[in-house]
Amino acid sequence: MADDRSGTDEAEAERALGSRAPEFVKARRALHLSWQVGVFIVGLAVVVTGIIMLPLPGPGWVVIFGGMAIWATEFVWAQLVLRWTKRKVTEAAQRALDPKVRRRNIILTSIGVVIIAVLAGIYLWKFGLEMPWKIKDQ
Repeated sequence: MADDRSGTDEAEAERALGSRAPEFVKARRALHLSWQVGVFIVGLAVVVTGIIMLPLPGPGWVVIFGGMAIWATEFVWAQLVLRWTKRKVTEAAQRALDPKVRRRNIILTSIGVVIIAVLAGIYLWKFGLEMPWKIKDQ
């Protein structure tokens, strides 16, 4: 019976929740608490950097998820949030690859491009290539 479960034990160990701190750190309460504070501060710095990158140039969401991954090495709540996020991203990717959804997205994108082209044509027909701040009342 033990031979039948060998693959599932590895999968369960991989998905186990809890601290990933080294055993010698977990053995001492004060050291483990210091470890958790350090992990939290490093993760917080990475998440704040990602939040700053959202309006600025840079991979904001990637950095935020990186900070969550740092937190997930130590905190169960972060592990659960990261699992939920991974599941949702995987589901969204699968939906995006669905032929019906792809066809709909291509149609909507094409309609958007046509609308922008028509608006640009109307602007050029009415004002030419003059910049908007140089247009006199007509």
